[in-house]
This record gives sequence, C-alpha cells and structure tokens, in this order.
Amino acid sequence: MTTVTSTASQNSLKGILLMIAAALVLQMVDGLAKHLGGTYSPLFVGWARYAAAALIVLPCTAALRGPRIFPTEQLGSHILRTLLLVTAMSLYFVAISYIPLATAISAYFVAPVAAMVLSALFLKERLTAAKFLSVGLGFAGALVIVRPGNGINPGILLAIGSGLAYAVYMIATRRTALASDPLKTLTFQCVVGAALLTPQALLNWSTPVVADIPAFVGLGLFSLLAHFMLIVAFRMAETSVLAPLVYFELIGAAIIGYFAFGEVPGPTTVIGAALIIAAGLILLRQRDGRAAAVQESAV
Repeated sequence: MTTVTSTASQNSLKGILLMIAAALVLQMVDGLAKHLGGTYSPLFVGWARYAAAALIVLPCTAALRGPRIFPTEQLGSHILRTLLLVTAMSLYFVAISYIPLATAISAYFVAPVAAMVLSALFLKERLTAAKFLSVGLGFAGALVIVRPGNGINPGILLAIGSGLAYAVYMIATRRTALASDPLKTLTFQCVVGAALLTPQALLNWSTPVVADIPAFVGLGLFSLLAHFMLIVAFRMAETSVLAPLVYFELIGAAIIGYFAFGEVPGPTTVIGAALIIAAGLILLRQRDGRAAAVQESAV
C-alpha cells in the first residue's frame, strides 16, 4: 500500500509539472494565433492549427504505432473531447482578435473552477481544502488582472464560453487518458479536429503568404507539444489537482503579450501572477506533504 501511495504521489508531481509546462507552451500557440489573426480570419487560423498539427503527427504515429493510428476504446469520449476542444479554441481565437491576451485568458479562467466541480460530480474525485484554496487563489489572481468592473466586452463573453467548454474537455480528457495511448489520442484529436473545422476554413479562406508559413508550422508544432504534455498529465494526476494549474496560462499570456505585442503588464498583473504562482505552489506542497507522510509511515 505504501509503495502504491508513493508511486501515485510521484505521478501526481509529474502530472503537475507537465500541466504547468503545457499551460505555458499553449500561450506560444495563442501568441502565434493572435499574430496571424491580424491578417487571417481567426476561424481560418483555428483550422490551420489543427491541419498543421495533423500533417506533423500523422507520419510520426504511423511510424511508431503502425496502421492503427487512432484509439479504438471509448470512441464516444474521444469524439466529445475533440468537439469540446474545437469549440473552446474557436471561441478563444475569435476573442483574442478583439481583446488583449491577458484579458482573454483571465475571462477564460472560469474553466478551473467549473472543472473542479465537475470532477467531483462525474469522476468522484475528493475535493480537499488545499485544492479549494489553490483554485480560489488562482481565480482571485485572474480577477485582479482582468478587473471585471471595467465593463463587459463581447470578446470577454466569448472567452468565458471558451473556458466553460474547456472545463468539460478536461473531464473528458481525464476519462480517455486513463484508457488510451497518448499518441493515438493526440492523433485522433488533430485529424478529427481538422476535419470538423474544414467548413469554417473554406468559408473564411485566405491563402497563406510564404512569409507566414513558419508561423503556421509553429502553430501546429507548439500545439502538438502542449497537448501531448496535457494528455500525459491527465494520465498521472486527477482533474481537480490539474485544473487550478490552468491559471499558469495567464503568466504565459502576459509574457507573450509583452514581448510580441508590447502589452505592458501593470502592477495588478504582477500581483495577480503572484497569486497564481502561490496557487500552484500549494498543490506542490500538498504533494510533498503526502510524500513525506508516506516515508514516515514506512519507517
């Protein structure tokens, strides 16, 4: 029992670190999407993200897994999570074409709160005081940054809708990640996502210029890296543990916004980021506390 508990604690730590890394890399995707959104329709950019990722991952999966490149178990859950992710991404890409990255990601941060509640209802995960404190601090940090009293922009409403769709996506991902191969799961997500988004791409088509090809390739590469880490993270840790770490995307958004778009973080952004980092440290401390308790019980 002690060995099992220790292994679970180690897996949880790996899941936490992978989720933080994925959250930061996803902001590189969003930064490229915002850059391209100045020239192309956000709906076209959304399709291009999946199409580029699919073209990259398909030969890799075929070489490593053979002809069976898609998961065969829980097919309904895979379709659902892909639909949810496509919806969340499309709403978010449209949102960031109207509002700054840090503002959009803050509104999108209804996701961790909703995901924690849903994890208790549908996955029967235990909600501890540390998890509540972590999500509370993260949400407070997001509110400090977004300052909701400044008025509601339609882009903010789109970002909130994106966050709600992403919350349900996290629940579906936890279910499929426990049973399916991560690489096959990622391949299914990219190929089916590209197919689902093809109609909107055709309606908003703009042939990319040669100078923008590297940005579109980067969109696919960074998306693959982030979502592979995310899928593996959900194999290793509970949704209620990983959900508050979505708030780390706000830190990445502030960094990308500053260096790429000249969006200078103000004092409230710094304070909010500090609260978000504290939220992540609480989860790491809880994990370390459990590991220490296991070691003591083994003596």
